[in-house]
Formats: sequence, structure tokens, C-alpha cells
Amino acid sequence: MGLTAAGAVPALGFAPEAAAAAKAGTAGNGGAVGDGGTAGAVGKGGASVGSGAAADASLVFDPTAYTEQTIGIKDTTGITHSVTYRFFKVASYVAAPVNAAYQSLNVSVPVSIDGTAVDASDAPVLLANAVGGYMPSSVANATGISASGMGGGTSRQGLALAAGYVVVEPGARGRSLVDANGTYYGTAPAAIVDLKAAVRYLKFNKGRVPGDVERIVSSGVSAGGALSALLGASGDSPLYDPYLAEIGAADASDAVFASGDWCPITDLEHADAAYEWCWGANPLASGATVDATVSADLKAQFTAYLAALKLRAKGYGALTARNLDAYLLETFLQPSATAYLAALTDTARATYLAAHPFITWSAGKATFTWADFLTHVGARKKNAPSFDGFDLSTPECNLFGTGTTKARHFTLYSLRHEAGDSARPDADLPAKLHLMNPMYHLVDKVNPHRAKHWWIRLGTKDSDTSLSVAANLATRLTSLGDDVDAFYYWDAGHGADLDPAEFIGWIGKVSGHPGHRARK
Repeated sequence: MGLTAAGAVPALGFAPEAAAAAKAGTAGNGGAVGDGGTAGAVGKGGASVGSGAAADASLVFDPTAYTEQTIGIKDTTGITHSVTYRFFKVASYVAAPVNAAYQSLNVSVPVSIDGTAVDASDAPVLLANAVGGYMPSSVANATGISASGMGGGTSRQGLALAAGYVVVEPGARGRSLVDANGTYYGTAPAAIVDLKAAVRYLKFNKGRVPGDVERIVSSGVSAGGALSALLGASGDSPLYDPYLAEIGAADASDAVFASGDWCPITDLEHADAAYEWCWGANPLASGATVDATVSADLKAQFTAYLAALKLRAKGYGALTARNLDAYLLETFLQPSATAYLAALTDTARATYLAAHPFITWSAGKATFTWADFLTHVGARKKNAPSFDGFDLSTPECNLFGTGTTKARHFTLYSLRHEAGDSARPDADLPAKLHLMNPMYHLVDKVNPHRAKHWWIRLGTKDSDTSLSVAANLATRLTSLGDDVDAFYYWDAGHGADLDPAEFIGWIGKVSGHPGHRARK
């Protein structure tokens, strides 16, 4: 498992000296300068890294290389619009791809909607990743825009195209990719490096790629939501430069304008602790309970972690493990239930309330206790630990694999549970955790180049992660003064998107571009 013997390490994080060692050493593994690798791009800021001239020439977007297609796109009211668009396939958005099948992107540009010509030259750009489970994602074989979403509805991309916006669909490496030598080349931080490289490609081609590349709005769901949040939080961070240089990323900014994040599976090094704080009392689907000692240990860690975040919210002061439940109830959960119930007919509302007597409905507002809410949700999705599993079988352990090692522990708790109290993480892990966590760029090292507009959504019955994760993200961004639209969907599970039209409208609002139909 890549362990070394050492002395005491802080319970809630890896030792600072380990992080320093990682920064000083070679990065390796799917996208870092090291192991004799050669960079092949001009580094951000103008510093030459390897064969920059050749890299620049290979990354020039060809505005004439497209096919024109017409597609019917149904909006959220049920009306189908005829959209003619230009579809561009970019073989790779980097000059030295590890695997171009994943490091490629497609661009869709509307030219007419319902017979009316569209000029999308100044339209915002939706960068829609399709990553799930931190697995690889490829668009190389796509022959048109991905207009169908989950459940057979219209995708976010389709709605954006029908609104007159430019849509970019990037591929990215993922944790399961392994080469002929048994080396895993898509583990952390490959996916975020690839998405940053895609942004750099678009900005490098400003004036050639249609649309306003200074108004890029990223979007993603689950692990893709986490990557979208990370993309928004870490714009232009120099921590990623060696990884971007090795794959020949363009010499341009990788900051995005806005970030749309649905059920983001993020803050992974603290996710086990957060999960037990939230769902620790809930049984598994089988009716069994998780190991009480493990759950209690992790829950205690969350108390310390939350205190270290120093989050504050208006009307609550410092958020702690003692008042976080009240904050979640009053800020997210009760407003969610209220909105849901208010939208029902009187008869349907009465039926729902009769079936769920834990909710008090008074003066058009829903109230309930935290304990009753947890009982209402019922079974938890994951065992304990939920993310850094003791047996290394969880997806996140694979995410932090390296070289020919498929999976590693990435929290000290699971590491020492399995290998003893003297075990230490590999030297590269602290830095890689920073590279994968948006909270690092919002709390530890506040990034001035982060996105300033945020759309965050989560289902109230989503026990794939803790309800605190999205709330902590939204709360920190709000305290930094960013524009945050955060909402929880009542009774919805993982991956829910119950207001897609509102998101498309939000893009128009924050970008200052009203969209096709609004301008007619």
C-alpha cells in the first residue's frame, strides 16, 4: 500500500513535511513532470517548457472544420425546437496527449433556432463534463451533441444549445485507465488536469472558437460535479502547472467564469467523517448498522474538521458540530420541503402531510426536526468508512492509486486501521489531495482567480455523500462574497436535476447574455 514507518501524524490531515516532500519530488502517474518525461507546451505566463512552438501550432482551432446538423430539442415545457448547429470535433486539446480518445473535445454552435438565424459569437460557453465515479469519459466517437439526458429528458447541453449558447463537451482521463505495463494513468489528478487543459485550449483559441471564452460555465454531476467545483475554485492555480506542461496544454488561463455543481462528491479526505456526522445513525439498506466504533471515531474527526474550517453564517455565527444540523435544517432542508409542498395542489399537499406527520405545515412553511428528517430519509447508501474503505475496494481508493498500485488509502484513519499506528502516507498524497479538493483553494489558500458565480444542487435523500459537503462549499463561497445559488431538492436522490430551465436562465443572468429567445 505504499506505507512507510514514522512517528505521529495529525489525525485530521497529513503532516506538513510530507506535503513539502511531495512538492519537491517527482509527481509521476498520469500527468506530472518526472520519471524522465518531457513537457511539450509553453507554460502559463510565457515561460517556455519544452517544444512550445510546435505545441502552439498543433493547438490552433480550425473554425472551418465542422459538419452542420439539425436536431429537435424539447424544452422543459414540452415544446420541441428545431436547432441547426455546427459540430466541431477536436482530436485533442493538448499537444502531447496520454490518450487522445479521452483528451479530446467537441464544440456545438447554434446557427439557427426555429428558422431564425443565431449569432453565437458572443454567447456564453457551457463546458459540460460527463464524468461519473471519477471514471474516464470520452467524446471521441460522438457524432453530434449529447442532447439526451438522464431518464430520457433533454440534457443540460441540449437546453443550452436551444437557448443559443455554445456547448463544449470535453473528455477526460479517469481512475480505471491502465496501460499495457499495468500503470494506472488516469488517477488523481489526471481528470482535473484534463479539464483545465480543455479550458486553456478554448481560451488559447479566443476569436477562433465561437462564443465568449471569458464566459465559460462549467457543469457536472456527482464526481463530475466535484470536478466542476474544483475547476471553479482552482482557476490558474500554479499547483497544476507541471501536470499541464507534461501533456502539452496551451499557454492560457484555465479560470472559468461560473461553476454548476450537482451533488458534488468532493472534500474526499474529510468525506468519511462528514458522512458519519450526517448519516451515522441511519441503517444500511439491509437493516444492519455499521460498526459503531468506526462511526463514532469518524464523527469525532468531523467535529474537529468543521471547527478548523472556521465557517460562519449570518444568524448562526461560527458553524460547529453543535449547530450545523440547525443551519442545514433552516437554510436548506426546510426551505426545500416548503417549496415542494407549496407547489402541490391543496389535495396533494394534504395527502403528503398525512403520510409524513413529522412535518408541521403552518403559514405556508414546513418545519421538522433533524432527527425526524434522518428517519424520513431512511437507509444510508454506504458503509463505514464510506470513501476510504478498509479493504481498498471503494472508487476513491482507486482514484488515489499510483503507478502499478491500483488503490491506496488516502486518509490517516483508514491507513492506520489497516497498517498500524506508525504507518505514514506516501509523500505525494498530501499534495494530490490538495489538487483534488476545492475547499483547499477556498479555505487554506484562497484563490483570487476562482469563479465568482456558483450554482449548487443536491437531493435531500442523497446519501451518496454527506448533506454537509455542498452546504460547506456554498457557505464558504458566500462568505467570500461570491454569487451563490444553492438549493436542495426535496425527497430527491443522487444525480437529481429538477430545475434545468432555471439553470439555463441563470447562465444568461450571470453572463449578461439573455439567450436567443429572450432577445427576439
